[in-house]
This record gives sequence, structure tokens and C-alpha cells, in this order.
Amino acid sequence: MDLDTLLSFDWGTMTPEFIILGVATALSVLDLFMPKHVDRKVLGWIGFIGIIASILSLVMLIGGETTSILFDTFRLDSFAIAFKLILLVGSALVMLLAIDFPHNEGLEDYKGEFFYLFLAALLGAMMMASSGDLITLFVGLELLSIPSYILAGMRKRNLQSNESAMKYVINGGISSAITLFGMSYVYGLAGTTNLKGIATVFGGISDGQHIYLLGLAFFMIFIGLSFKLASAPFHMWAPDVYQGAPTPVTAFLSVVSKTAGFVIILRILLSVFGYIPVAGDEGQKIPLLFALQDYIGFLAGATMIIGNVVALRQRNIKRLFAYSSIAHAGYILVALTAMSFVTFDSIWFYLLAYVLMNLGAFAIIQLITAKTGSEDISHFAGLYRRAPLLAVTMGIFILSLAGIPGTAGFIGKLNIFLGALMVDQAHYVLVSIMIATTVVSYFYYFGIMTQMFFRPAADNAKIEMPAGITAVVIITAAATILFGVLPNVALDFLHANFNQFVDFMR
Repeated sequence: MDLDTLLSFDWGTMTPEFIILGVATALSVLDLFMPKHVDRKVLGWIGFIGIIASILSLVMLIGGETTSILFDTFRLDSFAIAFKLILLVGSALVMLLAIDFPHNEGLEDYKGEFFYLFLAALLGAMMMASSGDLITLFVGLELLSIPSYILAGMRKRNLQSNESAMKYVINGGISSAITLFGMSYVYGLAGTTNLKGIATVFGGISDGQHIYLLGLAFFMIFIGLSFKLASAPFHMWAPDVYQGAPTPVTAFLSVVSKTAGFVIILRILLSVFGYIPVAGDEGQKIPLLFALQDYIGFLAGATMIIGNVVALRQRNIKRLFAYSSIAHAGYILVALTAMSFVTFDSIWFYLLAYVLMNLGAFAIIQLITAKTGSEDISHFAGLYRRAPLLAVTMGIFILSLAGIPGTAGFIGKLNIFLGALMVDQAHYVLVSIMIATTVVSYFYYFGIMTQMFFRPAADNAKIEMPAGITAVVIITAAATILFGVLPNVALDFLHANFNQFVDFMR
């Protein structure tokens, strides 16, 4: 590539990524030369400012034409901008949690690394959202995954953290290998790694053996990425990793990493397998993705059942939220299974609501576990008497996670529920499982509520809230109620600025 070609690209489309890359690089250099006695929290605040600047630069790109640079390997379309907003907002809130996280159990010497590794993982997620090529998708996936492995095991003198990192690396390596194997089939049959080129080639494919191989590729890619989503039965790593990792890392894996997982699934499945024609039940041609809906639906049903049922027996609050996260992945897979005209809207809104309510809950979990030194649910007993604001906001987050009306979580579930019923062949079984498992989730969610409001406190000492956690709790609680009462604030913004269903091939 010569210099003239390099300069001809519209590099402004990558401004948000350049900001995150620049800040991460600056933090690594600053951490290297800063005296050891200087508090590394300042690096966290610099990282937070960098994320805010990236959000502002992304907002300025809204409404522009779809732009493709680097030979169509990087695409800035409405899909990318919509999901990058969720990734950046979620990361900004996680950064506030990380700044106020007590650096103990081995983290004293690694405060600086924590912040720029976090930004590196965020950069990988953002690259995935804009990737127009299988290679850049996989590079973005690994750029997200490798720093996440390190972050999960940063508490070097904590055995649970060591165990979580080991399990995460092993499962992550296996899932990446399976995903890459599936991608190799796609490349071998298409002769290109570009998503647009793959769709063009596969749109006219008719050889039955090639379609059979693409079916195998679909299963390998979907199974490999299901590890990233922690969807059943590929969820085994999630509870141990969530429990052993530092709480800000757990929050990051629960919301930002999961959002990135759905981003890459949507990119690949809709761009590649949404264009392969196969014979339907009545002889008409339908996309391969639609022909394999039942398999995605089976995974969604199993994920909802296993996540919610196993959560009933959990006493550790972080393990409970790990299984809750598994269940919520199942709810989103219901929307993916339905493939209705509101699928994109439903997934985007649900991920937005999930980021808000889950990060708010993890902010309070971090505060309580740091004060008590334990992650047992019993330490939430009497929270209303000790810190009424914390108890009320935690109640809001739990009600939203449970899908109670008046919260963003309810609107998110309702959108998925309606989307699964408005297609030609309504998914009644899947919707029934969704309703039943949601009712099951009330038992463990309201168990936390019972502890907070109806159990006596073992310790009546007041709980002081650091500035960062206070900001996260207030912002997420207010947004959870706002989008629950006025969901059109978010949906109108989505429809006014983005295509309702993104055309990847435009």
C-alpha cells in the first residue's frame, strides 16, 4: 500500500478508536515512568475522560453516510455506531467502578495495568462492531479476549482469581479455535474474507455439498461464539470467572463483553448466513439462517432454563449474577431466533437496558462486598436501615432484571416477547419458556430484596459511598426508570438516526 493510497482513506471514521488507542498508549507510558508512590487512580480518570471523548466523537458521526475504508475491512454504518454507543457508555461506567475498587490481594502493584488493559479490551470490542472482514472480526475478538484473561487473573495472590483466569483462558482458547475453524470453511468456499464479497458469492450458491459444509461452518461459528456469550451448555466457565475476577472485571465481562459477543454474532450470521439460499418446507428458497432457527431456539431455551434454575441455589452474589447473566443471554437469543422485523430494535434496546441495570447492581455489590469482606447474600441483610438510597436503587435494578413493569428490563422483555409472536410461524414454545423462567427468576431476585428490606442487619454501621460508585448508581437507576416509563426516548433516537434493520451490504 503506497502513501497516496494510505492518505486517501477517510481516517475520520476511526476517530473513536484512535482516541481509545491513544489514551491506552499514553496510560501505559505514564504508568511506566510515574513514581511508585503516586496513586494510579489518576490514570483511571484519564481513561474515563478518554472514553467520554470517544463517545462525543462517535455522536458527531451519527447521521453520516456509510463509510468503508482499508478495502472494506472497516465499515462505519448505523449498526456499528448504535452498538458502539452501548459499548462506550457501559465502559465509562465500568471505569468509574474500577477507579473506586479497593486495590488489594495483589492489585497494589498492578493498578496502572488495570486501566490500559481495560481500554485495550474495549478497543477490540469497538473494532468488532465496525469490522467488514472475517480477519478484522477475529483480530478484534482476540484483542477483546486476551486483555480480559489478564484482567480476570490480576489478583495474583488470590487462588479464586488464579482459577478463574485459568478456566477463562482454556475455554476462551477452545472457543476461538472452534470459531476460526468455522470461518476457515466460509473462506474456503467463498474465496474471500470480506463480508460483502462472501454475501455476493453465497447469494448464488446452489451446490448441495457446499451448503452442507456451510451448515457445519454455521454450527462451529455459533458454538464458538456461544462460549463468549456464556450461553448454555457452553456456560461452564462463567460462574467461576465471575466469582474469582475483581468486581469491575466481572461487570465488564457481564455487560460489555457480552454485548460485543452479540455484535460479532449479528455481523457474521446476518452478513454471511442470511444470504445462503436453501429449500424451505414448501419448496421455496429461504436463507440458511432461517432454516436453522430451531437450533438457535433450542440453545435459547436451554440457556434460559439452566441459567434461572441453577441460580436458585446460589449463595454467592457474584455467582448468582453469573447465572442471571446466562439467563439474560437466553432472552436475547429468543429475539435472534425470531428474526422478526423488530429483531435489531429488540436486541439493541435489551442490551442497553441490561448494561444499565446490571452495572448499577454491580456497583452496589462492589461496595457491599468491599465493606463486609464477603460475597454471601446474607450480608445484604438490613441494607435499607443502613443505607436507604443503596437499598432502593438496588431494588430498582432487581425489579428491572426481573422484568417488572415500570422498568427498562420489562420493556426489553416485552419487545422480545412480541417479536417472537409476530412472525409467520410464532415461537409459542420459546415464549412459554421465557415466561416460565422469568417467573422462576423472581425467587432468587426477590430473595435479595427480602434480605435488604425484611432481615435485621448484623452490622448497623453506615456505608459511605465513593463518588464514582455514587455517580454510577444514580445514572443507571435514573436511566432504568426513564427507559421503563418512556421507552420511546431510546427507540425514537434509534429510529431517527439509524436504519431500523441494518443493511450490511449497502
